[in-house]
Amino acid sequence: MDTITTYTGLSPAAFFTILALMCVVYKTVCSMFVDPEPPEDLKNKLISSSAAASAATAANFSNQTMIPETVQLGDVTEHELRAYDGSDPNKPLLMAIKGQIYDVSRSRMFYGPGGPYAMFAGRDASRALALMSFDPQDLTGNIEGLSDSELEVLQDWEYKFMEKYVKVGQIVSEQTSKPTKNGDKVPENQNHDGA
Repeated sequence: MDTITTYTGLSPAAFFTILALMCVVYKTVCSMFVDPEPPEDLKNKLISSSAAASAATAANFSNQTMIPETVQLGDVTEHELRAYDGSDPNKPLLMAIKGQIYDVSRSRMFYGPGGPYAMFAGRDASRALALMSFDPQDLTGNIEGLSDSELEVLQDWEYKFMEKYVKVGQIVSEQTSKPTKNGDKVPENQNHDGA
């Protein structure tokens, strides 16, 4: 008993009273976060009803949020990319970084209409991402004049997109290619007769 007084500065009665109160508080707080184990028959009913509810919820969720299938687009102009801004729910939601186009449909809550990054959808947002800017004039693929640290930020964004999203194409300039009679694209400076 002298040891308790020596180490704590409390009388043995005060020490054990505080210890008992701490145990009661601990048990009370734990019981607020952990449910006691239900009886076995109730547990089986809960499991079967929660499985049915989960299946119904999953079916309901999949009907409401149909994500369009990923489609490889290949070469696309910036003007063509704008059609994939989320305004048509039947089209994938696309966004480009450094000319590489990614399908961000699975993050429609962020990049779709009404989302915090909706302005980036259907565009090459390289400059805006590098500058961490929501200024509409920064929604461009032009990264000229960016500092090394800004280019590093852009590279980090590109790595994140490469990990998370499927690359579906790349941006080409309007003058880079034009369709031939059979639909193939050839460079404008090349003659169709092979001369």
